[in-house]
Amino acid sequence: MGKRATVLWVLVSLGAAAPAAARPLAAIRQEGTLRVGLTGDYAPYSLRGPDGVVKGADVIMAQDLARTLGVTVEIVPTTWKTLKDDLVGDRYDVAMGGVSVTPDRAAVADYSVPVMTDGKRPIVRCADKERYTSLQAIDRPEVRVVVNPGGTNQRFADANFPHASLRVHPDNRTIFEEVAEGRADLMVTDGAEVDYQSRRHAGVLCPAAVPDSFDHADKAYWMTRDPALKAAVDAWLTQALRTGAYDRALAAAAE
Repeated sequence: MGKRATVLWVLVSLGAAAPAAARPLAAIRQEGTLRVGLTGDYAPYSLRGPDGVVKGADVIMAQDLARTLGVTVEIVPTTWKTLKDDLVGDRYDVAMGGVSVTPDRAAVADYSVPVMTDGKRPIVRCADKERYTSLQAIDRPEVRVVVNPGGTNQRFADANFPHASLRVHPDNRTIFEEVAEGRADLMVTDGAEVDYQSRRHAGVLCPAAVPDSFDHADKAYWMTRDPALKAAVDAWLTQALRTGAYDRALAAAAE
């Protein structure tokens, strides 16, 4: 590799890992719009309907945050696979919608105070709820595991199920039908989604009878690196958690 190519490679590598420091809070207020990134495929946090409208607990929370900042909210579509690139690329200011706290994400942008702690659990057909209760019971060649692409669900599945029959399903909005209709045996996802989808598919899909989540991780809002923005988001969110506003948003989205 020549000297010029080496320098270019270093610059590209550094750029890929550069912290997201796009619009500070002052610019958000001056321009009058808070851009919130949502995948629209992760109920009860955000779900895009057939009409294209995104609803969910974090749509409610995004609207409330924007009101608190004195601006309007713009929902920006993103995906789990492009979540980091879209934030670093200044497509949105804050990511909501069930974002797990991970070291690689923390390296490039700020997290708010946690909104909750959750963990990975299996969702299965109700007849199998006593069957897939450990990583060992799942990680077998005959077990068909389905997973959505690009986020912590796929990372977890890749790391823990090397022997299972693992298949990536491209649309998280329809992935649970794969289990319900027998094309997959289970999916492992965050507990809040397991509980929500079990209610939606009552009598068909159930949480597996695991003694505890397979892991535990905080969820938080993820934003461009600006101390004033983080301070404002943290102050607003701390109040929302204290008053129960966040729990009410989750309850409203689950109806």
